[in-house]
Amino acid sequence: MGSPRVRQWLFDRLPLAAIVAFLSSKEVPRHRHSFWYYFGGMTLFFFCVQIITGILLSFYYQPAPEHAYESIRTIVNDTPHGWLVRSLHAWSAHLMVGMLLIHMFSVFLMKAYRRPRELMWLSGVALLLLVLGFGFTGYLLPWDTKGYFATLIGTEVPKSIPLLGRWGVSLVKGAEYVGEETLTRMYSLHVIILPLTGLLVVSFHLLVNQFSGVSAPIGTVTNKSPIPFFPDFAYRDLIAWLLGFAALLVLATLIPRELGDKADPMASAPPGMKPEWYFLPLYQTLRMVPATVFSIDGELLVNAAVGILIALWALVPFMDRRSAKGLRSPLFTGIGVLIIVYIVGTILAGYFLP
Repeated sequence: MGSPRVRQWLFDRLPLAAIVAFLSSKEVPRHRHSFWYYFGGMTLFFFCVQIITGILLSFYYQPAPEHAYESIRTIVNDTPHGWLVRSLHAWSAHLMVGMLLIHMFSVFLMKAYRRPRELMWLSGVALLLLVLGFGFTGYLLPWDTKGYFATLIGTEVPKSIPLLGRWGVSLVKGAEYVGEETLTRMYSLHVIILPLTGLLVVSFHLLVNQFSGVSAPIGTVTNKSPIPFFPDFAYRDLIAWLLGFAALLVLATLIPRELGDKADPMASAPPGMKPEWYFLPLYQTLRMVPATVFSIDGELLVNAAVGILIALWALVPFMDRRSAKGLRSPLFTGIGVLIIVYIVGTILAGYFLP
């Protein structure tokens, strides 16, 4: 009897009835590509796991070079279930990036960015950049060898960007060398600035999604009735979350996150060191481009190309005029497929080529 009374008490004091009515009126198209709709919710789930596990880790972590490594080792070895929380945090980061990439490219190929959903696409691109920022700023926090030298090398790459490159690197590093100031700034970015910004962008993305609705691919013909978002699709989303959590538990338990050796700033970078898989496309591209191309610095060309591609990627809804008119757009579909092939190819090359 307590549950209905609490429910009624809340409904009397909050506009829950209006919210439930609004969600119940929203419908999700049902067709042979409906499976791809669940990856957006999966991305949100792993983002929530990141927030929760990150808060738990912050209770014990000490952001100082002389204490960071030891605090992580204490979490892994001495704190009850600390190894599991850290492993969940690490694996959910990988899964979050993977789900986000699948979600973004499924949106791209189904042309779900077309009017009136341009703002959803723009906020999605912003979320991709924020998630990659999470990955990069989290590298240094354990103060292990891989994280230290990955940060050292990664902060050197943008220096070739005219005007803003050296200023941006100096702002992030706080000093000429990677040290205490760098760790403090990376920690602030990782646990305060990026999460707060991410929560705002995620909230905006979800709000726009509620008002714009879910898009069906152009030319999709189906006689099936749409799925009510609440409670039908929400229940299915919950099942996907449970399956994702089960997969996360399996990975975190069977392949726990290992802590490497403590960083030694006086040592040389270990041979064969590579970044995480989601940075391998940029890493492999930098390796493939010569040091100079027609007397122009190779890193500068790569940085310029990346900046232009990100801008073009964000402007896709405004460039794809055919999709905006409800017509098929084979050119943009082909571009999306080529990008996917390049990303997958460079990731495989990064893992299997010497």
